[in-house]
Amino acid sequence: MLAGDASAIPKNRDGVVGELRCLVVARRSAVKARTQATNQLRALLVGCDDTIRTRLRPLRKQHLARGCIRLRAAGPAQLALRSLGRRWLALDAEIRELDREITGLVTRVAPRLLDRHSVGVHTAAQLLITAGDNPDRLASEAAFAALCGTSPVEASSGKTTRLRLNRGGDRQANTALWTIANTRLIHEPRTRAYGAKRTAQGKTRKEILRCLKRYIARELYPLVLDALTASPTPAT
Repeated sequence: MLAGDASAIPKNRDGVVGELRCLVVARRSAVKARTQATNQLRALLVGCDDTIRTRLRPLRKQHLARGCIRLRAAGPAQLALRSLGRRWLALDAEIRELDREITGLVTRVAPRLLDRHSVGVHTAAQLLITAGDNPDRLASEAAFAALCGTSPVEASSGKTTRLRLNRGGDRQANTALWTIANTRLIHEPRTRAYGAKRTAQGKTRKEILRCLKRYIARELYPLVLDALTASPTPAT
């Protein structure tokens, strides 16, 4: 079974996790739209006259958007650039507002989770969302690991015994655990030493990250459970 007992029990989203999920969905949509606006600005600049292209092409992100809105609307291209620049700035302000709300909510609900090395607001938020508002559905840390797609999958062949990455489970939670594992592999001395040891044993980076994600799921499971069990009632 993919997620142990957790897959058989519906996820409850009526509490603080439901609020968090709404904020994360809105932020993800805004980030996607902002990226699209950036790509459209870059594409339009290719066809602009040399003066505009030379002035704006080196700029990045907010500086590019502000440079576009300062253009005089002398033609369709300038008008389009101004429109996309205003859209980019509006989306950026929206994302920052959502980030403040998500940060406040996660900090209030799961401060101990955020204290762990490399666990940021957005990775913590995703793990809480994956677990749901009814943590009793997670019977064990193994069920949580399988729900996050980090349980090992048998991939032995002949005399070779090995495990591979699990491509099932909640992919957003899997990405959150990968982010934590990858950051620790770069910055945390203990994890770097573990990575060096496993590399010397012939393990690939993917195999090392698979192991790390499983260990991290085991480490964070009680903190996720504690946060959701003790989470306050949503404000009305």
